[in-house]
Amino acid sequence: LQKLIHLLQVTDDPLIQEQALITLSNSATFSVNQDIIRNLDGLSVIGGMLSDCIPKVKEKALNALNNLSMNVKNQEEIQVYITQVCRSVESAPLNSDLQLAGLRLLTNMSVTSDYHHKMINSIPCFLHLLSEGTERTQIQVLKVLVNLSANPAMTRHLLRAQV
Repeated sequence: LQKLIHLLQVTDDPLIQEQALITLSNSATFSVNQDIIRNLDGLSVIGGMLSDCIPKVKEKALNALNNLSMNVKNQEEIQVYITQVCRSVESAPLNSDLQLAGLRLLTNMSVTSDYHHKMINSIPCFLHLLSEGTERTQIQVLKVLVNLSANPAMTRHLLRAQV
Protein backbone atom coordinates (compact mmCIF):
# COMPACT_ATOMS: atom_id res chain seq x y z
CA LEU A 1 0.00 0.00 0.00
CA GLN A 2 2.84 2.36 0.83
CA LYS A 3 4.44 1.74 -2.56
CA LEU A 4 1.15 2.35 -4.37
CA ILE A 5 0.64 5.64 -2.56
CA HIS A 6 4.22 6.64 -3.35
CA LEU A 7 3.69 5.67 -6.98
CA LEU A 8 0.71 8.03 -7.18
CA GLN A 9 2.90 10.82 -5.86
CA VAL A 10 5.73 10.38 -8.35
CA THR A 11 4.10 9.41 -11.64
CA ASP A 12 2.31 11.54 -14.19
CA ASP A 13 1.31 8.56 -16.33
CA PRO A 14 -2.51 8.36 -16.26
CA LEU A 15 -2.55 4.63 -16.97
CA ILE A 16 -0.30 3.92 -13.99
CA GLN A 17 -2.34 6.29 -11.85
CA GLU A 18 -5.55 4.51 -12.83
CA GLN A 19 -4.14 1.07 -12.02
CA ALA A 20 -2.71 2.22 -8.69
CA LEU A 21 -6.04 3.82 -7.76
CA ILE A 22 -7.97 0.67 -8.75
CA THR A 23 -5.66 -1.44 -6.58
CA LEU A 24 -5.99 0.96 -3.64
CA SER A 25 -9.76 0.99 -4.12
CA ASN A 26 -9.90 -2.80 -4.05
CA SER A 27 -7.62 -2.90 -1.02
CA ALA A 28 -9.86 -0.40 0.77
CA THR A 29 -12.70 -2.89 0.86
CA PHE A 30 -10.95 -4.41 3.89
CA SER A 31 -11.27 -2.31 7.05
CA VAL A 32 -7.71 -2.97 8.20
CA ASN A 33 -6.44 -1.51 4.92
CA GLN A 34 -8.64 1.56 5.36
CA ASP A 35 -6.73 2.43 8.51
CA ILE A 36 -3.36 1.67 6.93
CA ILE A 37 -4.08 3.87 3.91
CA ARG A 38 -5.19 6.73 6.19
CA ASN A 39 -2.10 6.35 8.40
CA LEU A 40 0.14 6.46 5.31
CA ASP A 41 -1.45 9.81 4.33
CA GLY A 42 -3.09 8.02 1.41
CA LEU A 43 -6.36 9.94 1.74
CA SER A 44 -4.72 13.26 0.91
CA VAL A 45 -2.73 11.71 -1.93
CA ILE A 46 -5.88 10.15 -3.42
CA GLY A 47 -7.84 13.32 -2.72
CA GLY A 48 -5.21 15.27 -4.62
CA MET A 49 -6.02 13.17 -7.67
CA LEU A 50 -9.49 14.77 -7.75
CA SER A 51 -7.82 17.81 -9.32
CA ASP A 52 -6.61 15.72 -12.25
CA CYS A 53 -8.03 16.86 -15.56
CA ILE A 54 -8.24 13.29 -16.90
CA PRO A 55 -11.77 12.04 -16.14
CA LYS A 56 -10.77 8.37 -15.73
CA VAL A 57 -8.14 9.22 -13.11
CA LYS A 58 -10.61 11.42 -11.24
CA GLU A 59 -13.24 8.65 -11.43
CA LYS A 60 -10.85 6.05 -10.02
CA ALA A 61 -9.87 8.45 -7.22
CA LEU A 62 -13.56 8.93 -6.38
CA ASN A 63 -14.07 5.16 -6.33
CA ALA A 64 -11.11 4.72 -3.98
CA LEU A 65 -12.35 7.47 -1.65
CA ASN A 66 -15.81 5.91 -1.75
CA ASN A 67 -14.45 2.59 -0.46
CA LEU A 68 -12.32 4.41 2.10
CA SER A 69 -15.31 6.42 3.33
CA MET A 70 -16.79 3.39 5.09
CA ASN A 71 -14.68 4.38 8.08
CA VAL A 72 -15.63 7.28 10.41
CA LYS A 73 -12.03 8.44 10.86
CA ASN A 74 -11.56 8.42 7.11
CA GLN A 75 -14.77 10.41 6.64
CA GLU A 76 -13.33 13.11 8.89
CA GLU A 77 -10.46 13.52 6.42
CA ILE A 78 -12.46 12.94 3.23
CA GLN A 79 -15.03 15.61 4.13
CA VAL A 80 -12.63 18.34 3.00
CA TYR A 81 -13.21 17.15 -0.57
CA ILE A 82 -17.03 17.24 -0.50
CA THR A 83 -17.35 20.63 -2.18
CA GLN A 84 -14.90 19.57 -4.88
CA VAL A 85 -16.80 16.30 -5.38
CA CYS A 86 -20.06 18.23 -5.70
CA ARG A 87 -18.48 20.45 -8.37
CA SER A 88 -17.25 17.33 -10.20
CA VAL A 89 -20.76 15.85 -10.15
CA GLU A 90 -22.18 19.11 -11.51
CA SER A 91 -19.60 19.50 -14.28
CA ALA A 92 -19.31 15.84 -15.33
CA PRO A 93 -21.15 14.68 -18.44
CA LEU A 94 -24.69 13.59 -17.61
CA ASN A 95 -24.89 9.92 -16.57
CA SER A 96 -21.13 9.45 -16.92
CA ASP A 97 -19.13 7.02 -14.79
CA LEU A 98 -17.40 10.05 -13.29
CA GLN A 99 -20.72 11.56 -12.21
CA LEU A 100 -21.90 8.26 -10.73
CA ALA A 101 -18.63 7.79 -8.83
CA GLY A 102 -19.05 11.23 -7.29
CA LEU A 103 -22.66 10.52 -6.36
CA ARG A 104 -21.68 7.23 -4.72
CA LEU A 105 -19.10 9.01 -2.57
CA LEU A 106 -21.63 11.70 -1.64
CA THR A 107 -24.09 8.96 -0.68
CA ASN A 108 -21.63 7.50 1.81
CA MET A 109 -20.63 10.92 3.10
CA SER A 110 -24.29 11.86 3.66
CA VAL A 111 -25.25 8.80 5.72
CA THR A 112 -24.74 10.88 8.86
CA SER A 113 -25.74 14.54 9.01
CA ASP A 114 -22.21 15.69 9.87
CA TYR A 115 -21.42 16.96 6.37
CA HIS A 116 -24.84 17.77 4.93
CA HIS A 117 -24.16 21.51 5.09
CA LYS A 118 -21.37 21.06 2.55
CA MET A 119 -23.88 19.74 -0.01
CA ILE A 120 -26.52 22.48 0.27
CA ASN A 121 -25.39 24.38 -2.83
CA SER A 122 -25.61 21.20 -4.91
CA ILE A 123 -29.26 20.44 -4.13
CA PRO A 124 -30.51 22.13 -7.33
CA CYS A 125 -28.03 20.00 -9.30
CA PHE A 126 -29.24 16.85 -7.56
CA LEU A 127 -32.84 17.70 -8.43
CA HIS A 128 -31.86 18.40 -12.04
CA LEU A 129 -30.11 15.01 -12.23
CA LEU A 130 -33.20 13.40 -10.76
CA SER A 131 -35.30 14.74 -13.63
CA GLU A 132 -32.76 14.42 -16.47
CA GLY A 133 -30.62 11.42 -15.56
CA THR A 134 -30.91 7.81 -16.49
CA GLU A 135 -32.33 5.33 -14.02
CA ARG A 136 -28.85 4.58 -12.61
CA THR A 137 -28.22 8.27 -12.01
CA GLN A 138 -31.68 8.82 -10.57
CA ILE A 139 -31.26 5.97 -8.08
CA GLN A 140 -27.91 7.31 -6.91
CA VAL A 141 -29.26 10.87 -6.60
CA LEU A 142 -32.26 9.59 -4.65
CA LYS A 143 -29.93 7.92 -2.16
CA VAL A 144 -28.20 11.25 -1.53
CA LEU A 145 -31.51 13.12 -1.29
CA VAL A 146 -32.99 10.54 1.10
CA ASN A 147 -29.94 10.90 3.35
CA LEU A 148 -30.22 14.69 3.25
CA SER A 149 -33.96 14.58 3.93
CA ALA A 150 -33.41 12.58 7.12
CA ASN A 151 -31.85 15.71 8.62
CA PRO A 152 -34.49 18.23 9.81
CA ALA A 153 -31.96 21.04 9.33
CA MET A 154 -31.99 20.32 5.58
CA THR A 155 -35.78 20.57 5.14
CA ARG A 156 -35.78 24.29 4.32
CA HIS A 157 -32.92 23.89 1.83
CA LEU A 158 -34.58 20.96 0.08
CA LEU A 159 -37.98 22.65 -0.18
CA ARG A 160 -36.60 26.01 -1.34
CA ALA A 161 -34.28 24.62 -3.99
CA GLN A 162 -34.88 25.96 -7.47
CA VAL A 163 -35.51 23.13 -9.88
